[in-house]
Amino acid sequence: MTSTPTLLFDTPGPRAKRRARLWSLATGVAFLLAAALAVHQFSSHGQLATHKWQPFGTWPVWRFLLNGAWYSLLAALGSAAIAAPFGLLLAIGRMSSRRPVRWIAGTYVEVMRTVPVLLLIYLTLFALPKYGLNLPLYWKLVAPLALSVAASTAEIFRAGLVSLDRGQREAGAALGLSRSQTLRIILLPQALRRVVPSLISQAVGLIKDTSLGYIVSYYELLYSGQVYATYSHLLIQTYIVVAALYLLVNATLSKLGRVIQQRDGRPRRTSGAAATQPAESPPDTVPAGNDGART
Repeated sequence: MTSTPTLLFDTPGPRAKRRARLWSLATGVAFLLAAALAVHQFSSHGQLATHKWQPFGTWPVWRFLLNGAWYSLLAALGSAAIAAPFGLLLAIGRMSSRRPVRWIAGTYVEVMRTVPVLLLIYLTLFALPKYGLNLPLYWKLVAPLALSVAASTAEIFRAGLVSLDRGQREAGAALGLSRSQTLRIILLPQALRRVVPSLISQAVGLIKDTSLGYIVSYYELLYSGQVYATYSHLLIQTYIVVAALYLLVNATLSKLGRVIQQRDGRPRRTSGAAATQPAESPPDTVPAGNDGART
């Protein structure tokens, strides 16, 4: 009995699973100890007093913070809408048969993967206006994020295409399809399905990167938390609530990625009609030397 292979790595054996469980247990214990120490420190300094948490039981405060969370999601969606198709084009370019196309796409991916997003935001904020290109506030955050994430997304798409069996390309050539037709009709649908969990993980990182919007004064979740903490002088309480909101959104996306990966790993069931259809009876045989008489 063979186990279902994982999309991005081989199925671990018994020893690897045992080590993973031990490391998970040790990490969980360390996390619980750190959390208990933090709660003790907060309590000893009066940070867990009831009056300091009462404002977070009112709707106006939650509405203010949730508005920031909504604008964070808008920035993430805008960046993803640009980065996904651009990354797909870069991935196809890196696999092109033309050397200049491969060189341009490969250079862009390698450079953008090494340049920090913060530097791109500073270039958008300070350098571009000197040359007469002053982007709106929303695009001062979305454009650098999209340019940076496109490079990582391109590698995810390329990994999905490379993971496909070579016979898929040979089957397309046998059917008389061109290279582009094979890519569009046969390879891309399978590769996109394989990389969906990785793309969701990339989206988790993208939502966290929207917290850099405070640099351009974009009204996102972290910036709204900063504004409210300055107004209410509840620094620790506000940032704990903001961290909980980030955790909720990212945990939901991570769970979605695991569900999709588990669903794709399940064996496909045949339809009821195909499953209940009886096997075809073997053809009538004609014994040799019997003048064609059937048995």
